[in-house]
Amino acid sequence: MAKIKRNKSPKSLISKNKTQSSSKILNGGIALMAIFLVGFIFSFSTKIIQNGDIDKVQFPAMSISESAEEIYESNPLLDIDIEILNGCGEPGLAAKFSDLLRKERIDVVRSENANHFDYEKTILIQRTENVEGMKIVAKALNLDINDKNQVITLVDSDLDVDLTLIVGKDYRNIPAIRRYISN
Repeated sequence: MAKIKRNKSPKSLISKNKTQSSSKILNGGIALMAIFLVGFIFSFSTKIIQNGDIDKVQFPAMSISESAEEIYESNPLLDIDIEILNGCGEPGLAAKFSDLLRKERIDVVRSENANHFDYEKTILIQRTENVEGMKIVAKALNLDINDKNQVITLVDSDLDVDLTLIVGKDYRNIPAIRRYISN
């Protein structure tokens, strides 16, 4: 039985040529990257062999005298987790309150916008039984813990914070933040 030889169609020949052409380009790109990689490895190994060690980067304008662990041990965070919510819409205000409280060694775990920007008064909400934490934050912000419009207890065990601070439109009346912003 004789086999019939079929001629390939012009479309399949063009497709095959395109595939071969793109394959050559891809292989060329891989070869070029391999050359760069070999050059880098050669340069790196030459540096180690010549000096015996890689030079350490020095920043002449800066000197770091303490490690992060030493700084933490000398000035540890208090066991107070707080979230700060911007309830007045002033850009960057929650971040400013965060900086202020972090300087007081209070752990600000979240700083973001509140659910709306219509809060007239700044409110500190106690979310756990950590009364001492609430007193420390209230003192840092000069808030009156006896003012039930300013300091509220709404325990919520679903939240991962001890306190929620909602910054209201009256934030300029808080002496601690007024001093902090002016500096």
